[in-house]
Amino acid sequence: MYDTAKTESALDQTETKISARNVQVYYGDTHAIKDVNVEIEDKTVTAFIGPSGCGKSTFLRCLNRMNDTIDICRVTGDILLDGEDIYDPKVDPVQLRAKVGMVFQKPNPFPKSIYDNIAYGPRIHGLARNKAELDEIVEKSLRRGAIWDEVKDRLDAPGTGLSGGQQQRLCIARAIATEPEVLLMDEPCSALDPIATAQVEELIDELRQSYSVVIVTHSMQQAARVSQKTAFFHLGHLVEYGETGQIFTNPEDPRTESYITGRIG
Repeated sequence: MYDTAKTESALDQTETKISARNVQVYYGDTHAIKDVNVEIEDKTVTAFIGPSGCGKSTFLRCLNRMNDTIDICRVTGDILLDGEDIYDPKVDPVQLRAKVGMVFQKPNPFPKSIYDNIAYGPRIHGLARNKAELDEIVEKSLRRGAIWDEVKDRLDAPGTGLSGGQQQRLCIARAIATEPEVLLMDEPCSALDPIATAQVEELIDELRQSYSVVIVTHSMQQAARVSQKTAFFHLGHLVEYGETGQIFTNPEDPRTESYITGRIG
């Protein structure tokens, strides 16, 4: 994207983290995603918006090969993470998902203790050599998930006993415990009340200093609050992609304007 010689200002420019080229997704005979091309930047929050069923969650799930788990789903085109093709047969999807973490719409803590929810990923990926290192990863992840102070005295309690907003921050902490580079969030606040939503949004803003965050949201207000880049999907097409402020105040495509002003959706 930036082929000019690196200038002083290049330090402020953001590197491309994920590059998608000519991506098509089929569910059986249904062509769900049509010819999507997009460059997702590092250390940036990118929001995917659009009406229900427009393909935004389907495309999000392409970025860590979650669609592999659906038998009738077929993905074509190229998706590169740091220039490497994530659909290359040599790529292990389990390792990929440690690098590209995912947080779902409904908080889904494991039926284990708060500690074991966080320790699970680092254990299976061999990220800690001993209990002390694992303790350190658990504490650091819970701190990054902005929930450490609330749970530090009850790490042995079940994660399922937390409130909805706490469970979602626990799931974010769990996703970042494997030291991912990208964090995908599929409507992470839609099951939460306004206070919990505000806490998660604040957390997303902090996380972008360390990760590339991609969030699917049905709330345009949320996209406007948390993201720097916005992609508008409609009927399987990526209609428009650009700076969030520009997409919301001066969109180029009439379909984007219709959606933002509430005429379609």
